[in-house]
Amino acid sequence: MSAETLASTPELLHLRAAGAALVLDLSGGTLPRVLHWGADLGELSDAHLRALRQASLRQPIGFSIDQPVEVSVLPEQSAGWLGTPGLVGNRGGADFSSAFRVTGSGLATGERGTSDRPGTLVVHARDTAAALGLTLTIELTPEGLVRQRATVTNLADTAFAVDAVNLTLPVPPAAVELLDFTGHHLRERSPQRSAFTQGLRVRENRTGRTGFDAAYLLAAGTQGFGNRGGDVWAVHTAWSGNHRTFAERTFHSVALLGSGELLLSGEVLLGPDESYSTPWLYGAYGRGLDEVSARFHRHLRARPYHPSSPRPVVVNTWEAVYFDQDLDRLERLADTAAAVGAERFVLDDGWFGARRDDRRALGDWYVSDEVWPKGLGPLTDHVTALGMQFGLWVEPEMINEDSDLARAHPDWIMATGGRLPGAARNQQVLDLARPEAYAYILRRLDDLLTTYPISYLKWDHNRDLVEAGHQPSGRAGVHDQTLAVYRLLDELRSLHPGVEIESCSSGGGRVDLGILERTDRVWVSDCIDALERQQIQRWTNVLVPLELMGTHVGSPVSHTTGRSHPLDFRAGTALFGHFGIEWDLTSATPEELARLTQWVALYKELRPLLHSGTSVHGDHADPAYQVHGVVAEDGSEAIYALVACGTSELYPTGLVRLPGLDPDAVYRVRPQAPGDVPDGNAHHWGMHLPWWTEEGVTLPGSVLAEAGLQAPTLYPERLVLVRATRV
Repeated sequence: MSAETLASTPELLHLRAAGAALVLDLSGGTLPRVLHWGADLGELSDAHLRALRQASLRQPIGFSIDQPVEVSVLPEQSAGWLGTPGLVGNRGGADFSSAFRVTGSGLATGERGTSDRPGTLVVHARDTAAALGLTLTIELTPEGLVRQRATVTNLADTAFAVDAVNLTLPVPPAAVELLDFTGHHLRERSPQRSAFTQGLRVRENRTGRTGFDAAYLLAAGTQGFGNRGGDVWAVHTAWSGNHRTFAERTFHSVALLGSGELLLSGEVLLGPDESYSTPWLYGAYGRGLDEVSARFHRHLRARPYHPSSPRPVVVNTWEAVYFDQDLDRLERLADTAAAVGAERFVLDDGWFGARRDDRRALGDWYVSDEVWPKGLGPLTDHVTALGMQFGLWVEPEMINEDSDLARAHPDWIMATGGRLPGAARNQQVLDLARPEAYAYILRRLDDLLTTYPISYLKWDHNRDLVEAGHQPSGRAGVHDQTLAVYRLLDELRSLHPGVEIESCSSGGGRVDLGILERTDRVWVSDCIDALERQQIQRWTNVLVPLELMGTHVGSPVSHTTGRSHPLDFRAGTALFGHFGIEWDLTSATPEELARLTQWVALYKELRPLLHSGTSVHGDHADPAYQVHGVVAEDGSEAIYALVACGTSELYPTGLVRLPGLDPDAVYRVRPQAPGDVPDGNAHHWGMHLPWWTEEGVTLPGSVLAEAGLQAPTLYPERLVLVRATRV
């Protein structure tokens, strides 16, 4: 950022946006401290800000030094802080503790620097003794998100080893409960809660990708905070490699949420004038988790490169044919897909080289002469003639040992130098930080996208990075690999700006704001079981808006759980996302195809609402029932799903509240076809719910949100849809 764009910065800086506020203390020449992060405090005079600082200072009782210990966004032991340090590193064993002094700061006044878009604070600092430079960038976005990053520069003639750079945001004493996530393949992003007690809670991810069990979003909140209530402060690390997220509370009344890249030993060694930059740390405050999510969703939707065209109905071939690719069979599948209203046809794994199973040919990105003797042209011609886009599966970051590429270039495989890592899914990792390997992959993908009318890539990544080093040195390389993947995606999008890319990683193993800067959606999970997807999609949506979430209708019997569900439950679950189909439609009955066509039509009708409105989730008292939906930004309409995930202890079930509506408006609420069949005993016995009619019921938004309305009693693992329209 050039000096011309920077305005002078006061010692106490008050940033406000969208009901959130950030107050920074820049006094004393030390790094910025956060005096307040949370709800908007209203207009504050300079005198009020000085009084806020004075009121925030603690008595220096029992501190490690004889003065107040002020914890900056990059905490330093030199300030008396003995918790997790902001910078961890050394120069041959020395300079292990930094003491930065600010040399200049300014508020960027460019495109975001208006009164309601407060701009970006840039702080330059230096530790003369350690010969280190530091640049901090701190922003309150127009959506009320805080985001910050740091760049450390070596100013000496000798190397400086960077082991960690951790950025933090403080939370108040009222934040007594933590929410983060765990999970595994086929069960991503499972929530877990714990008390925010004294000490350090650390979530480390060493998988080389975002990870199934990453913290994902680490939230601290008031006791019992939920979707619609309680104060919540949350952080997310926008990075697709190893990372570390933590919550720390000390007996000195300091509570922090922090994160940074997790660097392996020796990964970052800065030579003279070399720099290391952290990923962005995002922070969101809200009243309830839905408000936290809304900040992230609005921020993503405000990006100039956010997908703007209607999200097309996708048909993917994987669970339909697996590796059994045959032109006639795929043409029949495409015909049936087009007939039900599909708009994009994606050919999955098995189209290249000797790839007849998952044990060979990764890296040989040439169309198979055996399976496709005339190339992909006959299939792409057939698909596009049906009016559908054509998409293709690739896994560019991986390589099979049984491949022409590995036989020609065994040194392109990531390894410690003395041995290969253990194979996973019969594959290894291709070292994209190696210029020759990077150039080869870019050339092959560019050639495919130039030769065929490919509008979409399903970009997969099917193993963790174990012992991922550069040959022949064996130096750890996850950091370099992550940056190389980002660079590859950026360059490919520059060469082919019309091509959309999906981030898939053994399902939902790489979902974060770093990869979403370069992709157009994420594959939520390889598990398409609609019951499992209720939870997986809900917690993916806590960060990611629906239009970026791949949600497909699976076959009647789930391929990953063996569980059977009716079509309405499967399609109604997939409706809330970027809708698609992963099912051999040629085996479906005429009745199933007709019903699926109705659901596809509903998705097309609702996607302007689903993909621009506010996601809402009810805090329903009955654990057997869930309520979620989308409300238009202007409050004019909403769509809700009432979901029975199990059997209720109540018979019939109780009232459900519809969150997010304009309390001062009046709405007509009615069942929404085709999700209007309350499949349950009461329905089949002719005991109908009085308001469950085409006319529905008309009530104020305040009544619907606070009193609610009676839900139909459903069989477990069923759902119905409710439409609310302002009158």
